[in-house]
Amino acid sequence: MLSKFDYFRPDNLQDALKYLDKNPGTNILAGGTDIMLELRSNKIQVKNLLDVKNIPETKNLSYTPGKGLFIGASIPVNRISEDATIREKYPALVNSTDALASYQIRNRATLVGNICHASPGADTSAPLLVYNAKVHIVSSQGTRIVEMADFVTGVKKTTVKDNEIVIGVSLPDVEDGEKSIYLRKSRIKGHDLCNVGLAMRLKANGEMYIAIAAVEPIPIRLKELEKSLANKDLTEDVAPWIQEEIKKYINPRKTSVRSSAEYRYHIAGVLAKRGYLNLIEKEAN
Repeated sequence: MLSKFDYFRPDNLQDALKYLDKNPGTNILAGGTDIMLELRSNKIQVKNLLDVKNIPETKNLSYTPGKGLFIGASIPVNRISEDATIREKYPALVNSTDALASYQIRNRATLVGNICHASPGADTSAPLLVYNAKVHIVSSQGTRIVEMADFVTGVKKTTVKDNEIVIGVSLPDVEDGEKSIYLRKSRIKGHDLCNVGLAMRLKANGEMYIAIAAVEPIPIRLKELEKSLANKDLTEDVAPWIQEEIKKYINPRKTSVRSSAEYRYHIAGVLAKRGYLNLIEKEAN
């Protein structure tokens, strides 16, 4: 049984921000796939619930050549997966949205909700890191834009303040000839949270960006690994090297119900090799 709370669904951003100023600690609702489960199971108690789905700024899904992609906070992940332009230009992001939960849940779940929930295993976080995404946060004091790399601060913790709303995420445009991929490993086949999620992006100039999720408390970009890789020719011979090298730059969480630290080390290496070979168009064993 749901506890009693005040529900507010404004039609504009100004009313939403006024409500937040008057009601500190308000919970935000977009897709609701996480918070509604927690409410129904009485895992959390809320006093005020602000539904942002009617706010125009959160319903924007647009791509502008030369500028990039904007994904509003109310956009269900299935709209991302099914958008032809996004599939072409941001394949790693689509890999991650395709992997998120079930098709039915993806009709409600949002990318912004996925990163704001800040679970270590959030599938979309690693691709957003390799695309240098930015999070757009609004309050009555104005707008601030935060790099995705600085957005998640801990397990279920972000930089969002009590009087703020995330209205969307922006990704810079990609260059012609780029490739990217997101790979994951979960305990079972199907709709399970990932034990390791790895995003890799090969730019047209040969630079490779690499980010990992679910291994540490927050998703991280492996910039030192990228620097080491920059000194190598992108040949098939590098695949065994990257499989072992990635383990130097990660510090897996202690053994949990999902997997041990040793297993995460192993899987990170396997996915790094597989992703690397995919990007240089070689088949992994």
